[in-house]
Amino acid sequence: MNESSAAGRKNGLIIAIDGPSGAGKSTITKLLAERLGYIHIDTGAMFRAIALSASRNGVEADDDRGLEELCRSTDVVLKRSNGCCMVLLNGEDVSHAIRTPEISALTSKISARKPVRESLLKLQRRMGEQGGVILEGRDIGTVVFPDAEVKFFLSATAEERGRRRYLELAAREQVTLEQTIAAVISRDENDEKREHAPLRCANDAVIIDSTRLSIEEVLESMEKKVRERVSEQQTCFTDGREICGK
Repeated sequence: MNESSAAGRKNGLIIAIDGPSGAGKSTITKLLAERLGYIHIDTGAMFRAIALSASRNGVEADDDRGLEELCRSTDVVLKRSNGCCMVLLNGEDVSHAIRTPEISALTSKISARKPVRESLLKLQRRMGEQGGVILEGRDIGTVVFPDAEVKFFLSATAEERGRRRYLELAAREQVTLEQTIAAVISRDENDEKREHAPLRCANDAVIIDSTRLSIEEVLESMEKKVRERVSEQQTCFTDGREICGK
C-alpha cells in the first residue's frame, strides 16, 4: 500500500470488508460505520439494483450490450434514512425488492458481467476515494480499492450462512432451510468461478470466521484493528510528511 496516498485521504481511512453471501457483511459494516462515524457503502446492493432493473426491463444476464446500455440509463443511489441504507433505483426505494431469492440468484449472474462491473467500479471509486468510508462486497480489497488501509475478509460456514439467510427470508418468503443453504452454496460457486473480479481474499486482509462469534465479538475485533491502523498513521505522518520508514 502507498502510505503517502493513504495519509492524504481527505476524510479518513478506506476500509474494505469482503466475503461470501450471508456472512453478515451488511450488518457488521453498518454497525462499524456507526461506531467510527464513517459512511457505509453497500456495493452488493448496487449490483442487486442493476439485477432488479434488468429483470424489469427484460435484459438477459448474458446480454452484455443490453446490460451496458441498461447501466448507462440506470441511476443507483445509496441514501441513509433513519439509520438504514436506502437503495434508490431511478428514484424508487427498492431496498426490500432487491432482497428476494430470485433477485439474489440473478445478481450472482449479473455481477459476473464485465459491463456491469466496470460501470459500478467507477461509481464505487468516486463514492469512496476521499476516505472515511467502509465498503462491503466481494472484490473491494482486491479490485475496487486494493490500496485500502484496512481490509477484512468475513466468512462463516455455508450451513451457518444459510441458516442466517433463512431466518431473514422466512418472515416474508416461502422458503426452506435446505433451499436457502443450497442457494448460498450455488452463489459461492458462481462468485468464486466468475471471470471478472472473482471472490477471493486479499493477501493482506484480516480473516474473520464468524461462525461461532457474536456480532459484538466481530465488531470489537474489527474496531480494534481499525483504531490500531489510525494510530500507526498518526505516528508515521506529521503535517503530510512521512517520518518513519514504513
